[in-house]
Amino acid sequence: MDKTRCHWFDESNEIISKYHDEEFGILNKDDDYLFEILVLVNFQTGLSWEIMLKKREDFRIAFDGFDVKKIAGYDEKRIEELLKNENIIRNKNKIKAVINNAKVFIKIQEDYGSFYDYIKTFTKGQIFHERGLTESELSRTMVKDLKKKGMKYLGPITMYSYLQTIGVINSHEEDCFLY
Repeated sequence: MDKTRCHWFDESNEIISKYHDEEFGILNKDDDYLFEILVLVNFQTGLSWEIMLKKREDFRIAFDGFDVKKIAGYDEKRIEELLKNENIIRNKNKIKAVINNAKVFIKIQEDYGSFYDYIKTFTKGQIFHERGLTESELSRTMVKDLKKKGMKYLGPITMYSYLQTIGVINSHEEDCFLY
């Protein structure tokens, strides 16, 4: 039996198909995953999400499996190595933001027990069903707080995309099997 999917679903695009069926809008509380997606959305700014999904494994290799502690310790030498890596997006400001954000992420984990527990201070564990938006009061509020904590290269649209991917915001259409 075929499953009904969102109208934007393109079964001929294997990467988007897998993303739709296995990640988008599906709640994931794992801090390793939450940091990985944070790295990817930082680099995705100004690009399509499909490009990031295609480059995801290259980023995984370049950024030590998205190990937050290793990334927090990157120095200028490591930044220069990353800038020479032709398999990733080579933007010095984004690389520096990811390193900075890793340090803030760790501090949030220490203060709240986990990054997901931090997110819950805004959501109370609720899943938001929204479609047709690119930002919300939740994404604006979270970005404001994360910036106050020191995170960089995040805006309300980027945060909204992040929240959709990790499943805090479920933007699947009502007739989609994942709604």
